[in-house]
Amino acid sequence: MARASGGQGAKARGGAAGASDGAMSVREAGRRGGEAVKTKYGPEFYSKIGQIGGEAVAKARGPEFYSQIGKMGGETVKRAHGSEFYSDIGRKGGEAVRSKHGPEYYSRIGKKGGASNTRSRSSSAGSTGTKRGRRSGS
Repeated sequence: MARASGGQGAKARGGAAGASDGAMSVREAGRRGGEAVKTKYGPEFYSKIGQIGGEAVAKARGPEFYSQIGKMGGETVKRAHGSEFYSDIGRKGGEAVRSKHGPEYYSRIGKKGGASNTRSRSSSAGSTGTKRGRRSGS
């Protein structure tokens, strides 16, 4: 079946064909609709429906689905930017945290983390006799 030329094809793809006639592109209509929903229900509405959708996907496909798509995304980023990219963004993130919270922040959270691990180890060490999969006394 042949398509009629000069129709809505370019507008449906978000193009500018016929923009002077006052018609709205699909992209513009979607943008305006999204803004109207945000005005009516608030921006937290999108977070709420996103969470509901995520839970539905996890229920339908299982939580391992997120692990799989995360790995695929990570591999895509690594191919596009190189493995050094992760070092760079980690360093930049660490610098941003240090500038926001100060250098003593890492010391504070390290002590909290150490205290947390100590509590969980001492309470579970007596029950299994092992620590993190290692044999006692090795």
